[in-house]
Amino acid sequence: MPRSVNSVAAHKRRKKVLKKAKGYWGRGKNVHTVAKNKVEKGMTYAYRDRKAKKRTFRALWIQRINAGARLHGMSYSEFMGKVIAKNVGLNRKVLADLAANHPEAFKAVAEKVK
Repeated sequence: MPRSVNSVAAHKRRKKVLKKAKGYWGRGKNVHTVAKNKVEKGMTYAYRDRKAKKRTFRALWIQRINAGARLHGMSYSEFMGKVIAKNVGLNRKVLADLAANHPEAFKAVAEKVK
């Protein structure tokens, strides 16, 4: 009886890994054993950083709102407390954009919550 090997599936599996490793440096792009480790680590970083991205953007928005609020004589916590109390329907992302790119609109929001 001949030896049974599933070379078609094995080749497909290896090809899939090498396709994901396209553009890597050195042997990481063309040697399966090296590429497999690099792809695995890259996927781990991608998963982790999709979560971290949300944290870093929120921190950026807070810094921008704080800078804009201080121009109008308030701290970030004061400003956000008043925004929530007055039921202004703008989230941090929009407020940060107003503070950075549309200072006159941010001024109007600041005057409304004062």
